[in-house]
Amino acid sequence: AASLGQIAQQLLDGQISPRQAVFSEVAEAWSQMLPDELARHCEIVDVSGGLLKVRVDSPSYMYELQLCGSQLLDELQQECPRARLTKIKFVVA
Repeated sequence: AASLGQIAQQLLDGQISPRQAVFSEVAEAWSQMLPDELARHCEIVDVSGGLLKVRVDSPSYMYELQLCGSQLLDELQQECPRARLTKIKFVVA
């Protein structure tokens, strides 16, 4: 019989690790796509259910990101097919 620790580790390996891998893949592609000036003002918060959630530190940078949002989404879909992204949501925080 497997111990509780072994079962928990199997769950973590099967669920958290793939999610972390997708998050890392998207974060890496995102950082390569954005100009440094924009990248300094935003941070990926979550990648799940086809949604990429990005925190932006000011409304003016959020506006800039929204202007190129569909292009960014297209590029991310090509670079990170495992993420199955369908939408990018920008939030000011």
